[in-house]
Amino acid sequence: MTLELEEIRGQESALDTTDRVQIAGTALEELLVSAKKQDYLTVGVYESAKVMNVDADNVAFCVLATDEEYECDIALQIHFTLIQAFCFDNDINVVRVNDIERLADLVGTDETGEPKDAHCILVTSPGAGSWKDPALDKLHLFCEESRSVYDWVPTITLPER
Repeated sequence: MTLELEEIRGQESALDTTDRVQIAGTALEELLVSAKKQDYLTVGVYESAKVMNVDADNVAFCVLATDEEYECDIALQIHFTLIQAFCFDNDINVVRVNDIERLADLVGTDETGEPKDAHCILVTSPGAGSWKDPALDKLHLFCEESRSVYDWVPTITLPER
């Protein structure tokens, strides 16, 4: 039996953080797979920054990937800070994921067959309301619940392969 975030909200007993993160992780995986099929993904820090600069109204969700290898990359951390600020200013939900290899598997490879830079992934939605996805709704609710406990950029764990 899968718990839905909408059902969770109405329950008096709150789920522990692990359950919420697992549900959100499954929803994120579903969203990325669906958005990739629809060609609604922008992958890469620089590519994402360009899209945000040109057409922020069509950005539905933002994923930032962290890993130990790039933890000390000051330029990447500055980009993350700017992207997060932009998302906050434009009411775009943003989450962090600690498994960049798994994200790279989900978003695929570039034209040369190399894994894409999955440090930043945007889910876009051309035209207001033209694309609805139940997983996106679950993630929006997860982010809203996280903000209510002052977790502004929650970390999500993707399900095991």
